[in-house]
Amino acid sequence: MKESILSWLKNRYPVDSVTEFAQKKKVPLFQGTIWYYFGGITLFLFLIQVATGILLLFYYRTGADQAYESVKFLMTKVHFGWLIRSIHSWAANLMVLSAFIHMFSVFFTRAYRKPRELTWITGMVLFLLAMAFGFSGYLLPWNELAFFATKVGTDIVGAVPFVGDFLLTLLRGGSDVTGATLSRFFGFHVALFPGIFTLFLVIHLAFVQVQGMSKPIGAKEEELKTMPFFPNFVLRDLLIWLIVLNVLAILAVFFPWELGAKADPFVPAPAGIRPEWYFMFMFQTLKMLPAHIAGLEGETVGVMAFAIAGIFWILIPFFDRSSQRGHKSKLLTYIGIIVVIFILVMTILGYTLS
Repeated sequence: MKESILSWLKNRYPVDSVTEFAQKKKVPLFQGTIWYYFGGITLFLFLIQVATGILLLFYYRTGADQAYESVKFLMTKVHFGWLIRSIHSWAANLMVLSAFIHMFSVFFTRAYRKPRELTWITGMVLFLLAMAFGFSGYLLPWNELAFFATKVGTDIVGAVPFVGDFLLTLLRGGSDVTGATLSRFFGFHVALFPGIFTLFLVIHLAFVQVQGMSKPIGAKEEELKTMPFFPNFVLRDLLIWLIVLNVLAILAVFFPWELGAKADPFVPAPAGIRPEWYFMFMFQTLKMLPAHIAGLEGETVGVMAFAIAGIFWILIPFFDRSSQRGHKSKLLTYIGIIVVIFILVMTILGYTLS
């Protein structure tokens, strides 16, 4: 049976050339090889997001008067509906975490250096889209926490100099968070972002396949140990995906995602409203800034600083000349460590300070 299928495929498609290409590809073996797997983990969690998201779409109804009830019906009346939603929510958070780890591992190993500058940039676009997925999907259940967290998040967008008001209206569909905002976020979440994400994902994976895995900086070709991409690396990747699936199932079953109370725009915001954890370091930083800095609003200065830092981070392959010469810049390593510590400290403060 197996031989018949293979024979059928070989008579129609260049199966042998694809297999030969995969077997010729080599993956470097060194102490940092473990970091290569986080790209695949992020992809796996995205696929789970797509599958569970399609199942949720069968029952979800958009609109301020129907969204909460449809999610409640899904969680209480539909067989395993609560589990599908819980898996979808946990997978979203784990996907962002995995993308964070993947991004910093690429940075610290300088895997973005020539000729992989565009691989890094397409990866950064995917990372930002993953965060946008989380932000837009957070509002869809139309519960109290998501409603006020979206108000806070879009208020921050409104602080962007020159285009803040335009972006705020574009996101909200008006001056405040309403049913129009929910409809827009739904469109972003299930149509616009998936379309753009899929396009960049295909480009990103094509770059990785064509250019292969990055070798450790300074490593000599003749001394570097490798293993075949297929089947060795692929089988290890699949084993790790299986472990991740088990972790995801445990989290979804023992820590199911709660729905909370329905959003009511006319009640005051409850205490302790916070954004998702991956926005917490920015949220806490903006909270700690003084009201005015050099004649400008503190929040505006903070948003500008984050924007400039983000652009520098995306363009880092073009600034890092040391890695092009086969050396690691100590300054960039220190900057990377400071960024990681800053994110961790601000996130912890965001959850511990009232």
